[in-house]
Amino acid sequence: MSSFWSIWITVLSLGTLVGCYLLLRWCLKNFAGVPEGESMGHEFDGIEELNNPLPKWWSTFFLITIIWGFGYLLFYPGLGNWQGLFGWKSSNQGIMSIEESKALTAANLKSDSGVLNQYDREVAQADEKYGPIFEAYAARNIEDLAGDEEARKVGQRLFLQNCAQCHGSDARGTTGFPNLTDNDWLYGGTPADIKHSLIHGRKANGMMAWKSALGGEQGVKEMAAYVLSLSGREVNAEDAAKAAPKFAMCAACHGPEGQGSNAMGIALGAPALNDNIWLYGGSQKAVEESIRNGRAGVMPAWLDILGEEKIHVISAYVYSLSNK
Repeated sequence: MSSFWSIWITVLSLGTLVGCYLLLRWCLKNFAGVPEGESMGHEFDGIEELNNPLPKWWSTFFLITIIWGFGYLLFYPGLGNWQGLFGWKSSNQGIMSIEESKALTAANLKSDSGVLNQYDREVAQADEKYGPIFEAYAARNIEDLAGDEEARKVGQRLFLQNCAQCHGSDARGTTGFPNLTDNDWLYGGTPADIKHSLIHGRKANGMMAWKSALGGEQGVKEMAAYVLSLSGREVNAEDAAKAAPKFAMCAACHGPEGQGSNAMGIALGAPALNDNIWLYGGSQKAVEESIRNGRAGVMPAWLDILGEEKIHVISAYVYSLSNK
């Protein structure tokens, strides 16, 4: 920590404690001009006001906490670069420069005798123990691996650790996160498609906001009615009829019958609108919201986080969910 910030923190910390002490002293003084315990000359509704001082137990404990604060800062780190009488160092008060720290880390990683932290040691031990298992799994195709119960269990554990936060522990998804147990795929459900999604992630081209293009809220309401009618829902027929000609603007991505880009063999990520499966909710209000403001879902790339071998196993597990 630089000298400026060390002095700044020291002044603020000690100044606060001194200020608390002076405030306590000021509050203990009698400014009323009336002896303590006697009447202030005010009475309301039968209640007479007395000049009572602060409770002794309260003011005493307040003073003790101030003294304790000074003692803590004397013995332990807390005042800038002051290490305390015990000589302890806080976790962020490094004794080496950033360059020295980087050099030491690099040396540790290159040397078998380097001192690695617990996490690095455990990762290295796990890679040594399980690395050959994942290599063997990676040599098999995903369809074959999906039929291996032990491989599926490994894939399930990896899924729960890395994917369940978004897709749920049962992989059935939630609002904005696809269900992986059905056959409704935005980018294809083949083993290669699933693995590609995991390795590279998916950044949707995004659905634009259509409110202005549709002429305002009434146009949004009409288009929502037409979209819901594609999946056989009961809607306002008049609204749906008015929006039908305008759906040509949506057909480029969703298809002329709302079958979705995947059904057309185009990797756009545009969902089908005729199957009553809704990523962001299928109520009139939810569909209107999607049309009004657009949608843009993103899935991160996992290659740098998990490595291809583990992704291969997760892909087999995900594939098995919709291919029993």
